[in-house]
Amino acid sequence: MSVLRSRLLFSTLLLLSCASASGQGEPAPPPVRFLLTFDDGPAAADSDNPTVRVLETLAHNPYQDNIKAVFFTQTRAWHGGGTDTGRALIRREHAEGHVVALHSATWFHSNHRFMSRATLDETMQRGVDDLVAETGVAPKLVRPPFWAYDAETLDSYRQHGMQMLLTDLNANDGKIYGINFSWHKRSNMLTHLAETRKRWAAGAMPVVDGSTPIVVTFHDVNTYTSRHIEEYMGILLDVARELDVPLAAKPFYDDREELERAALASTVNSADAKPQLPGLWNWLWQ
Repeated sequence: MSVLRSRLLFSTLLLLSCASASGQGEPAPPPVRFLLTFDDGPAAADSDNPTVRVLETLAHNPYQDNIKAVFFTQTRAWHGGGTDTGRALIRREHAEGHVVALHSATWFHSNHRFMSRATLDETMQRGVDDLVAETGVAPKLVRPPFWAYDAETLDSYRQHGMQMLLTDLNANDGKIYGINFSWHKRSNMLTHLAETRKRWAAGAMPVVDGSTPIVVTFHDVNTYTSRHIEEYMGILLDVARELDVPLAAKPFYDDREELERAALASTVNSADAKPQLPGLWNWLWQ
């Protein structure tokens, strides 16, 4: 079978699946917008800083200028948010209209599930205080390191005014040092979006301001990611077209308030929900 015939068959099967999930004669779900998120930053490099490169690409690229993202920051990381360069970048992220959220407030990338409740509460309060000091705004969103959470961590997040955002698509770029490149950027995004499409077609995803947000996760401290973020954006648009997923007029978010509303609507608030986690973390935690 030729490649063209294979693609036509794949698209036909997807359309039939969408019709079956939505119900015959029912309108298709609203178009999607990609909600970009970045973990583990900011980077502390004095030159060729990957976080800076990501910010510059979001501001100016061939697809949509002034894209806004959610940055899940490590406010006290020894190689990032705990440095003068890192703190300056947190301020820059906020000043440029992005949503600055919390990832951790520890020296290292510490697992929240492995902390005592007292220690977790202490680090959550430190993180909130750190971001208020830099941006003047308390974070509303948190993402657990290693995607590891339970009922106790969720309760701590709530007690500190935050909700947990996980992800729909994952670039699998969490490897920061050593071999951190990817030969499977497109196939990986195609696979993840095909799975997410099933929930979209079934009307099982939130609709905010007339669009369905699809959360995508990258790591802004990954130098390969920062050099290829424009390519990643093009891949997202391309695989959406291949899978017949309609895109909003603006496929990425460019307004902080809209972005934050979409992110808050996509949060997980119950330990019983058991959403799909990226890679081996789903097997490990769920």
